[in-house]
Amino acid sequence: MAKLVKTDEETMLADMARGYLDNASPVSKLREMRDAGSTHDAAAWKEMADMGWAGVLVPESAGGSDMGFAAANVIAEEMGKTLSVSPFLSSAVIAATALRQVSDTRALGALAKIASGDATYALAVDEGIKFDPEATQMDARADGNGFRLSGKKQFVVDGALADRLLVLARTANGLTLFDIPADRAGISLEKSNMIDARDAARITFEDVEATGEDVLGAVDNAMEVLKPALQAGQAALAAEMTGLSAGAFGMTIDYLKERKQFGIEIGRFQALQHRAAHLWCEIEVTSSAILNAGRMMDEDLGNAALAVSLAKARATKTAILAVQEGVQMHGGVGMTDAFDMGFYMKRARVGAEWLGDYSYHAEKVAAARGF
Repeated sequence: MAKLVKTDEETMLADMARGYLDNASPVSKLREMRDAGSTHDAAAWKEMADMGWAGVLVPESAGGSDMGFAAANVIAEEMGKTLSVSPFLSSAVIAATALRQVSDTRALGALAKIASGDATYALAVDEGIKFDPEATQMDARADGNGFRLSGKKQFVVDGALADRLLVLARTANGLTLFDIPADRAGISLEKSNMIDARDAARITFEDVEATGEDVLGAVDNAMEVLKPALQAGQAALAAEMTGLSAGAFGMTIDYLKERKQFGIEIGRFQALQHRAAHLWCEIEVTSSAILNAGRMMDEDLGNAALAVSLAKARATKTAILAVQEGVQMHGGVGMTDAFDMGFYMKRARVGAEWLGDYSYHAEKVAAARGF
């Protein structure tokens, strides 16, 4: 059975990450970026790359630190506590995992660029209102030795800043994954700042040329490459959401200790103590699910689907509970933009939808258990 407590190495990694993020990427930095209309801090991302975070899942032969999925989740969780904005999930986790499934020199070169922070990726999968890769309708029409891509993708997180796109499209006998530059002729994007102050894009592909070299993996067999990448992203996103739950909880506890009513701190009220204790328990159980998912992926990636979906489902419910309780226990001030709790609530809402919502993953868990 997986050990559901952090190892000494993971604890050191978490402490190091927290020390950096508290100084370089606090919630106040997110507010500054939001107010300035910015969604990417290139300097901070370069510093993260220099610390080895961008290469956390990149082999050492490509310049990465290759620390594994559990370590990636540790970093993502700490990022969630301060609501750090970076292409970590899209590039260092999802794209790196996809590229690792392909053993060729082109993939190795792309991994090296991710590890150094010189290349960023975005995943272009969603087409409808809900996450459903198997229902992809984007057309990849055979054209000589290559393809022509036509269709639209939406909710492409980090799509406006990415250098390259991982694009899922339907070919003659299945689904195929393409790795193409974001500025290729025929690609147009509409940038939108999401409510959590990160960027997403709606991307239109009009007869976009894709060669055989742009195919990642095998034609008509995208899921062999994409499934592990999606699971890695889902687990790391769950870790980020657990981090934001802890961040919102910490802010709420501090407020309960300081705010006075009738001359005493409201944290002394038993009803609020019970609610805080319940939330703490939920966060702890969810943290265990995150650790389990990371362990499972490191040990047996092909059989980690249940652990990952359980982690994402629990993280979604816990994050929503954490921010709702945070707003309510802060009272009126919790609803104002001048207070940071709203940033946690907005990030929780976006995270709940990205890469599959609660219902999507709850159904996966139920199916895996025979229901």
